Amino acid sequence: SAIQAARSANMPKDNIERAIDKSSINAESNFENLRYEGFGPEKIAVIVETLTDNKNRTASNVRSVFTKFGGNLGETGSVSFMFDRVGLVSYAKDIVGSDDILEAAIEAGAEDVESLDEEHNIFCSPTHLSDVSLALEQVFGESISSKLIWRPKNIVEIGLEQAQKLLKLIDALEEDDDVQNVTANFSVSDEISKLL
Repeated sequence: SAIQAARSANMPKDNIERAIDKSSINAESNFENLRYEGFGPEKIAVIVETLTDNKNRTASNVRSVFTKFGGNLGETGSVSFMFDRVGLVSYAKDIVGSDDILEAAIEAGAEDVESLDEEHNIFCSPTHLSDVSLALEQVFGESISSKLIWRPKNIVEIGLEQAQKLLKLIDALEEDDDVQNVTANFSVSDEISKLL
């Protein structure tokens, strides 16, 4: 089965720590969440979520990375229509079986369950995230994560060369201190993922 290479499922821990550091160290600064949208190599849709106290710096940095790695930064709304804003609750696969998580998720009010190699992803409407997360926690304990994400409506499967180019763009974006999360609508086969 193809694995989705978008990194939105698990926000890297260092990004979370960066956000906490920013909010605690610079409590007097005015931080705001900004979203940038564009296309990476092969016209793959990319959404970049940021937390910044300097819009000009962040916009310039994001635009520069897109340009350097063969992408194009677009207007707000240029790619977000290709994604759904949903709640995501994730549990490790070894904690609970597929049938049990599906049953509990439906009972909690979730809309979809996706069981991958290492985890179960439970999707729900953004307004029900807290309720679904709490209901599942009462049955299975604390989740790996519980958050709002951008879920691609359609996934584009790409080859090795395209994936390498796109991952360079995503990695460069994630290195920026202002970037909190990067989501893209692509997947690669298991064979190709082993080569990345």
